[in-house]
Amino acid sequence: MHKLLIIALALAFLGCKTPKPRRPVSVKSGSFIDASIERNKKLNAKEHATIENLLKQQKQDYIASESGFWYYYNTKIEADSLETPGFGDLVNYDYNIKSLNGKLIYSADELRTQNYTMDKEELFTGLREGLKLMKTGETVTFFFPSQKAYGYYGDNNRISNNVPLVCKVTVNSITQNE
Repeated sequence: MHKLLIIALALAFLGCKTPKPRRPVSVKSGSFIDASIERNKKLNAKEHATIENLLKQQKQDYIASESGFWYYYNTKIEADSLETPGFGDLVNYDYNIKSLNGKLIYSADELRTQNYTMDKEELFTGLREGLKLMKTGETVTFFFPSQKAYGYYGDNNRISNNVPLVCKVTVNSITQNE
């Protein structure tokens, strides 16, 4: 009986040890991530240079946005009484999508008139940021590098990965959020 008690205490004592952390079987460096960052920087620089050269050839008065895309006004409304959309406002707009070489990818008829609630719905980054710059009645042509468009994945249809886009957008109306 005494031996059984000693064995039980020994098992209880050994069972209460904290587990030791295990070391990983293999250690990986950040070389894949570093290579990916470098690849994306080069892609971004190449797309920026291509877009800037295209804009110089077109001789448009384009604006470089703080968000990393370019645009020019086809129709600009100078009235200060009209506001740009804010968070939660409903924007009704038409747009088309072209490649940088001017090839039509999606026509405005195909895409149909869209309604977008600002910052509450999914929309590719460049267009979401571009709509924030527009007033009712304005038409703007945007030049989006791929990371501001559909990026690495494309749209899983006609836009493949890493494709910069040109979008001509017309805002039909802005309904203020109440």
